[in-house]
Formats: sequence, C-alpha cells, structure tokens
Amino acid sequence: MTVLRDSRFVRLLPLLMVAPLLSSCSRAPSVDVLGSFFPAWLLCFTVAIVLTALVQLALLRLRVKVALPLLTYPSLAALFTFLLWLIFFY
Repeated sequence: MTVLRDSRFVRLLPLLMVAPLLSSCSRAPSVDVLGSFFPAWLLCFTVAIVLTALVQLALLRLRVKVALPLLTYPSLAALFTFLLWLIFFY
C-alpha cells in the first residue's frame, strides 16, 4: 500500500493510463483482392481454415483418432493463421 501513497506514482498514474490509448499502428496491412482491400489477417484466417480442413482430411484418411477435436481444430486454425501472418506480413 505504500506504493499507492507515493506522490510520484500518483502523479504518473494518469499518464500511464493514457499512454496505451495514444499509441497506434504504423500501418494496417491490407491485401488487394480484385480491387478491394481486405485486412491481411482475414486472408490468413481464410487460408488457415482451408489448411485445417486439409489436415482433418489427412487425419481421417490415416485413421488417426483425435482425442479432443473441439480443442484441436480451432488450435490448428489459430496456429496456421499466426504462422501465415508471420511468414507473409511480418
């Protein structure tokens, strides 16, 4: 509780609370698809869903039983989305 009563901390608290609101992105990456600009994350997510479906088909053909499909397939979609973002837009 002594930290909250420190006058320097009390004076800096409003600045610390406002600082995240003042920062912004340098640019918003977007992809031109047939003349329309789409956010890059939307393109990565769409491709990731297709890749996840292909992985599911491959696992079905190999007769691999997935223990927790409600956890596995969304996690795979997130993994593919983040990897595609890092590979193409970072």
